[in-house]
Amino acid sequence: MRIPTRRVLADDVYEQIRALIMSDGIAPAARVNIDEIARRLDVSPTPVREALARLESEELVSRLPLRGYRVTDLLNRKQVDDLYALRLLLEPPSAALAAGRMTAESVALIESELATCPAAPADDAYDDYKNLTAHDQRLHELILRIAGNDAVLQAFAKTHCHLHLFRLNFQQPFGVQTITEHRAIAEALVAGDEVGASAAMTAHLEIARSRLLDRM
Repeated sequence: MRIPTRRVLADDVYEQIRALIMSDGIAPAARVNIDEIARRLDVSPTPVREALARLESEELVSRLPLRGYRVTDLLNRKQVDDLYALRLLLEPPSAALAAGRMTAESVALIESELATCPAAPADDAYDDYKNLTAHDQRLHELILRIAGNDAVLQAFAKTHCHLHLFRLNFQQPFGVQTITEHRAIAEALVAGDEVGASAAMTAHLEIARSRLLDRM
């Protein structure tokens, strides 16, 4: 099926503005000038407005009454700590549940996801880091789906944590550690080791939190 040209344009504008925000091309807390962005991307203001509405739903921009949009602030130390505290409440027990529910199909899904990112990116380019972050998000969400608690999965999705953490982590050399930690989680899951899966997930989240807070 052919994708309508207008949809392709809207998606492309969305991705370009999102990349600018995520890589600090538009600074945190900065006003977003729709006409200026439209000129910069050589498009009309309409797809820019559509993109900003999508980005607002992801909490990357916020609407200012009668004044357009601004980029949201980066998370501060307390917000990072609160986010990881929530994840530590939700994800280790879910990893344990997932380990106890593993089937041949779920093992294949875990192994297939690991294969999408077998090694850390060679450099810190935006696209490489975006791919690693997308893999990280897919793996965490897959584990929650295998655990079978839809409420937890929805709560996790509403945090938009991977988007916020992307902005804080961009161009930081953490890929090798992340891949290693993912493999430890996956090994426990595949083995059906509930205690080990919970412990590996806890270690992964605590190490990630410490890595981030040490740089703030």
